[in-house]
Amino acid sequence: MKKYIQITAGRGPVECARAVTLVAREMTRHIPGLTVFDTEPHKSEPDCYMSITFLSSSEIPASVVSEWEGTVLWQSTANPYRPGHRRKNWFVGVHFIDEMELPEIDEKDIVYSSCRSGGKGGQNVNKVETSVRATHIPTGVSVRCSDERSQFRNKQAARQRLLLKLMNINAESEAESQKNNWTKHDSLVRGNPVKKFSGQL
Repeated sequence: MKKYIQITAGRGPVECARAVTLVAREMTRHIPGLTVFDTEPHKSEPDCYMSITFLSSSEIPASVVSEWEGTVLWQSTANPYRPGHRRKNWFVGVHFIDEMELPEIDEKDIVYSSCRSGGKGGQNVNKVETSVRATHIPTGVSVRCSDERSQFRNKQAARQRLLLKLMNINAESEAESQKNNWTKHDSLVRGNPVKKFSGQL
């Protein structure tokens, strides 16, 4: 069952990070039942993301996977980040992830801790320790989840988020070990977009 959709800028510049945001908006218009599962914001620019991962509330049809999976092109009509830049085409990757592909992790290696959730949400959120942080001891990778009012549900979501993050780290590590991996990827990306959009960045 296809459960997760990740949109990534790879190692692209801020324009690609902005394209991730714009493609994510287009995707939520066309694919029902998506909620944001995890994000990696750009280090300095607001509303720009190096990656956005969606969780689907139902199985994603094969026709949707074939329509979106691969490389998506955003052709900019205006570039507020580098107005004089000649490049117009910005590429992002779209990957569908099976829930069963998440790594198997020994539960003894995960430590959960609770804390009070900040921000709005009523008295329950403010007074009860509903937010949960999950830490993978061998790697030191940790995530925090405070999306739900229930601590139990936040714990479940934190575990899933942690596994997905570990999987992404492993994938990045493998990519690093392949000589000229990104050079080959870039040449493939530029020639084979599965979707094309146009508009201001």
